[in-house]
Amino acid sequence: MRVMDRLRARRAPAVVVLWCSVLALTLAAQSRPPVDPKATRDADLVELVTLDPSIELDIRYAGTNNFLGKPVYPEARAFLQRPAAEALVAAHRDLARHGYGLLIHDGYRPWAITKLFWDMTSGYQREFVADPSQGSKHNRGCAVDLTMYDRALGTAVEMPSGYDEMTRRAYPEYPGGPPEARARRDLLRRVMERHGFTVEPNEWWHFNYKDWEQYPIVDIPFSAIR
Repeated sequence: MRVMDRLRARRAPAVVVLWCSVLALTLAAQSRPPVDPKATRDADLVELVTLDPSIELDIRYAGTNNFLGKPVYPEARAFLQRPAAEALVAAHRDLARHGYGLLIHDGYRPWAITKLFWDMTSGYQREFVADPSQGSKHNRGCAVDLTMYDRALGTAVEMPSGYDEMTRRAYPEYPGGPPEARARRDLLRRVMERHGFTVEPNEWWHFNYKDWEQYPIVDIPFSAIR
């Protein structure tokens, strides 16, 4: 089994119980996501690997390898609104010319999880999480966290920082670190921008799809997406 296949299959114990507890605690404080009157399109979330199975997954929030140190997703799955998902597939295939593919850490994120992240962080950490009163582009299904994998080796490539590293190394303009890692980071950005995405100012791995304002902030569980 390849490294990425093992990552995809990994699930933490008792995740269903934890998921229920997360939702109960989160929703107790605020019952529903904010409504954006500018969002006029219906949600049409699609699972990324159904469009191209060679897209790899390492869904960190389905396990313990994340900044909270515990699972908050019940399943290791990734979704985006259909136009964003199709653009992502195009970027993935574009990168194949360079010997790389996309490795997804997160896509659509239910609003309750954004609320949880906010409640469990403070100070400088809140630069890296969304305010639930405003919602997140992840909640709209138009943001994706990703890196690249080497198609020949089947392993994730080195970047200037780790995923969800809350330091200046996470900035897409960070000038330090190995030059080869910066070159890969910059290649990823160029390809994603060519296909309608823009990078988040403080996270090289976070990309927003151009039409994100057209979609509502939603709190749909993974199990309800068909």
